Amino acid sequence: MTEPASFLHDSATRLAARIRAGEARSRDVVDAHIAQLERANPRINAVVATRFDEARAEADEADRRARRGEQRGPLDGVPCTIKECFRLTGMPNTSGLVSRKGIVSRDDATGVDRLRRAGAIPLGVTNVSELCMWMESDNKVYGRTGSAFDPSRTAGGSSGGEGAIVGVGASPFGLGSDVGGSIRMPAFFNGVFGHKPTGGLVPNSGQYPVATPGPMQRYVVTGPICRRAEDLFPLLKLLAGVDGLDDGARELPLGDPAHVELRGLTVLDVRERIVWPVSDELLAAQERAAWLLAARGAKVKRARLPRLSSGLEIWSAAMSAADGASFAELLGDGTPVRPGIELVRWAAGRSPHTLPSLGLVALEKVAKRMGERSEKALTLARELKAELDDLLDDRTVMLFAPHATLAPKHHRALLPPVKWAYTAVLNPMLLPITQVPLGLSRDGVPLGVQVVGGEGRDHVTIAVAQALEEARGGWELPAWLR
Repeated sequence: MTEPASFLHDSATRLAARIRAGEARSRDVVDAHIAQLERANPRINAVVATRFDEARAEADEADRRARRGEQRGPLDGVPCTIKECFRLTGMPNTSGLVSRKGIVSRDDATGVDRLRRAGAIPLGVTNVSELCMWMESDNKVYGRTGSAFDPSRTAGGSSGGEGAIVGVGASPFGLGSDVGGSIRMPAFFNGVFGHKPTGGLVPNSGQYPVATPGPMQRYVVTGPICRRAEDLFPLLKLLAGVDGLDDGARELPLGDPAHVELRGLTVLDVRERIVWPVSDELLAAQERAAWLLAARGAKVKRARLPRLSSGLEIWSAAMSAADGASFAELLGDGTPVRPGIELVRWAAGRSPHTLPSLGLVALEKVAKRMGERSEKALTLARELKAELDDLLDDRTVMLFAPHATLAPKHHRALLPPVKWAYTAVLNPMLLPITQVPLGLSRDGVPLGVQVVGGEGRDHVTIAVAQALEEARGGWELPAWLR
């Protein structure tokens, strides 16, 4: 039998193959990940509710199926984790709102159901930002999550718990969601892989809050966070496809990363500044990624896309135009939050909300008074979308920074609160994006890059991610856990 420590480094694909072949028992794989979770979670606060007894029972059943030569699905017996905003039977579903404390899911979200039908075994649910609308996974229900590599830094949001628990090796993969970078920033800050699918490729059904009918259903996406790149496409295939519940979901043909030839692929190295400049270390890491791809035969070109510089306005205008319930109403669970009053209560330590959430409510009010400027931003959004659609064909991808800086220390994400625009601008573009780890900085925290592809060409960005993992090594276990 394989040593339990090796289970913490394998991909989900490899673990499933070992279980099927009788080289490993699901129970041992699950126990190894539970032990790692119990070791790491007290420092990072990533998993906020567990189902260890149920997971062990499901692992035992997977082992019985393996002995009988049966297979429930391609992930049979492999553990995972789930972002708390998705329904998972028997688990809390608060999305970090104090007003939703005590709400327990009675069924599974579409994505969760598809993973479990494939045999995956959830170990628990992971922390989020309040109402899944900030880049710091912190709320008054569960507290704050720290980065896998440095718990004094942010793990990102809103899928910060997922990124952190995968980053410490305690889960091979997890399920996340993304409306402005909520898969990509946590993947970046925790040194793992994340994939934001083409808008509408994967249903969002079973999340709270629910995406407003209309464009928002495709701006919000559901996708995987993994420690190994080879899991991205198998998970995407399991998650993709309409479910009859999400009107924004659509059937799209999926290519195969195995059929993507890097030789001759055009790689656009894009470095536009969005409000705050990208750090030198991140730009150097992006340049190294371009060199690595060039060494595999890709044609690397430095490209200018000036409209990207208006990314903050583009994202804000697109979110406002999508309409639906206001953030103030969602935060107040139906009754709009009054930011002035709540800020006073927050200062006195009496508000059930976090400061970033109250700041977003205030900004929402300001945005509604900027109608003329929003129209200009929407025009820019349409022009940028057309430009990207023209550039990013079957044989072209774009490299772009995932954030202006490395993972900031806690609280410093507010100084200034705009460095996440590098991911957010691309959600209204509906493009597939794979976040790729690129080693560690001088301070021992993750570097990374976004690989952006044309709409419906998820397999191309994933193929590039796999190539970069082969060349650079991908995820590594944080030093404090070795």
